[in-house]
Amino acid sequence: MPSDNTKRESYSCSLISQGNAKFYSLTMPSEVLAETCFVSTRDADPHDGFQRILDKNRAQEIADYIDSGKGSIPTAIILSAQEDADLQYSSKNKTVEFNLVPKAFLILDGQHRIFGFSLAKTSVRVPVIIYNGLSRKEETRLFVDINTKQRPVPSELVLDIKSLAEYESNIEAFCRTIYNLFNEQPDSVLLGLMSPAQRKAGKLSRVTFNSAIKPIYGIFGEREAEEIYSFLNAYLKAMSNGLKKKGIDSIVKPTLFKAIMQFFPHVARLVDGNYSVDSFASALAPVFSSMTASKVAKATSIKAIYDHFLDCLNRDFTL
Repeated sequence: MPSDNTKRESYSCSLISQGNAKFYSLTMPSEVLAETCFVSTRDADPHDGFQRILDKNRAQEIADYIDSGKGSIPTAIILSAQEDADLQYSSKNKTVEFNLVPKAFLILDGQHRIFGFSLAKTSVRVPVIIYNGLSRKEETRLFVDINTKQRPVPSELVLDIKSLAEYESNIEAFCRTIYNLFNEQPDSVLLGLMSPAQRKAGKLSRVTFNSAIKPIYGIFGEREAEEIYSFLNAYLKAMSNGLKKKGIDSIVKPTLFKAIMQFFPHVARLVDGNYSVDSFASALAPVFSSMTASKVAKATSIKAIYDHFLDCLNRDFTL
């Protein structure tokens, strides 16, 4: 419990009503948040805890971002005032006052931001929403609502706009360029089968494409994007034609597409620099002559399809 000489903090705020709920909107220094906020995790408190375990790497990324001075994090931290806070609202002064104690506020949303702020060398003012007088049941329900009713931005959209923000890594920029060529070139085997900014059934998203390309990224060396596109397009045309003859109509199912791309280096070695559809088709002929279509169509893992392709490729090999 706080002692009689416990320090009090006071900040200007707005009292906001939404339906039956009331809360306070204000800003607080990041170091005050670090000193007064805590979480209740399921591991530490199996009976009443409801927060997830802290990801320290994510918090450090936030700290580095703040210290870089290149951006801001305007999203409000959401807190529930605890009994030890003794939070008082002055309608006359439009302020909230509370005890500066270690467990004044339970974090309902924003634990990584608060920990990141505490790791940063730079002090910042942080938007905060404070609820007061909530029961643990009400806190838990609010936590559930926050984490289920606010939908995150789709990963596909984030990848699609990263270039505008100039946030892309080298490999993301590479994947974006190749993806765009497949999405735009008239001769693309994937034309009409791609969805750049959102996930759609039967379409190839940027997330799936990037995940398929990254494992083989290193084999392309310093080649130009248009040249890489032509190699991959010829390979995928040969692969698609062969699979269709086996009754598999589409190559954009994520598991199948990733397996096909991981298999590309094995086939590329066999064509001896002749990266044409006919050359790839010839190299893939042993695969399709031995392949069991049901094994590919029903496979639930990338490895299962990849291993089957490789087994078929090597089945009749002799010196």
